[in-house]
Amino acid sequence: MSQPETGFSYDQGQLSQIAADALAAAKAGGATACDVDISEGIGQNVTVRLGEVETIEYNRDKGVSLTVYVGQRKGHASTSDFSPAAIAQTVGAALAIARYTAEDAAAGLADADRLATAFPDLDLYHPWALDVEQAIAIAKACEDRARGVDARISNSDGATVSSQTGHSIFASSHGFLGYQKSSRHSVSCAVIAQQGEAMQRDYWYTSARAAADLADTEAVGRIAGERALARLGARRIKTGDYAVLFDPGLAAGLIGHLVQAVSGGSLYRKSSFLMDSLGKAVMAPLVNIVEDPFLPRGFASGAYDAEGVATVRRDLVSGGVLNGYFLGSYSARKLGMASTGNAGGSHNLLVTPTAGDLSDMLGRLGTGLYVTELLGHGINPVTGDYSRGAAGFWVENGVIVHPVEEITIAGNLKEMFMRIVAIGSDIETRGSKQVGSILIEQMTVAGE
Repeated sequence: MSQPETGFSYDQGQLSQIAADALAAAKAGGATACDVDISEGIGQNVTVRLGEVETIEYNRDKGVSLTVYVGQRKGHASTSDFSPAAIAQTVGAALAIARYTAEDAAAGLADADRLATAFPDLDLYHPWALDVEQAIAIAKACEDRARGVDARISNSDGATVSSQTGHSIFASSHGFLGYQKSSRHSVSCAVIAQQGEAMQRDYWYTSARAAADLADTEAVGRIAGERALARLGARRIKTGDYAVLFDPGLAAGLIGHLVQAVSGGSLYRKSSFLMDSLGKAVMAPLVNIVEDPFLPRGFASGAYDAEGVATVRRDLVSGGVLNGYFLGSYSARKLGMASTGNAGGSHNLLVTPTAGDLSDMLGRLGTGLYVTELLGHGINPVTGDYSRGAAGFWVENGVIVHPVEEITIAGNLKEMFMRIVAIGSDIETRGSKQVGSILIEQMTVAGE
């Protein structure tokens, strides 16, 4: 596959110069400290529906985001105009805001001694030499395969091929300057299966930093069709307490709830069900999670965070015990702690499997509910109470019996985490939280 030109309007040197000019203007205007983030992104999205081109979209985005400090007063402003006049105006706006805000003892740049000094190549940039005709052909092939799975695939929400690339500079008055280039590509498909009056929709997708790492296009379509077909004949089950198996995509969501609960903002606001949990058991003893910012081609890889702080590989959860929080500089100061290099969020989270593939996990489930879709947002981050609409499959003796819909699953995240009894090797790799299916010993299911 040939390597295209970058397509960017600005090169690294030009972005660096804009950053230097913005920092100099802020200092000249009276800022005691400042940082600036400058980014540019380009992309293409093509959607085909029922064999016809539905949309062709191009995007070209750029922006300057500037934060200034006048003592302990903070001001922020942004612009999409890179001209010297616009940069000067943005600096002026940020300074004006800073002069009218209240002092905050926790405000300020990241500590200089915590800034990144090493910048390894994490292999994040792989532009895709894909013209519109090629994208249309890929989307058509994907949708055709989905529609060809069975005559009951009656309609389609379409297939989409997306390719995005971007680069950015982050600089601060501490002298930090970091540059990143990245790409992300995807192919997705969603179809509708019909049997009599009953209709069911489902989808599948593949996503990767490099086009070469994408799953086979026709396989994506086939899986989308098979998933929609498998949901036909769905019905409710009786209300009761059952073992529940979360498929890998939904299991990643459970890990996301852990991240939110032990992130600085939730902790210093005292709005977390895992307050004061450092060094304590927060999950079942079989759970081990590694945070790895240096995973090649990872979706959340980076040598530094959104403040320039150096990232660190760490054992986040060991034997169910929480070893660290997710802190940026501000939340760390509010908590009397140090930044963990997580301004902007968590990095790649790798959850160690304890069991085999989906077949093995269904066997371990025995009789219970296998959840493949969640609906609504019934989660209380303060108490951990969890209640969401769900769909999936009823399983007996390790075998899927029939699809399930119109039910609600409920529990408390604190208890759910402690009731994890197995983690599958069917690992979800399409996001920043890499985890297999998760089996929870018991939850309340509301149905008939």
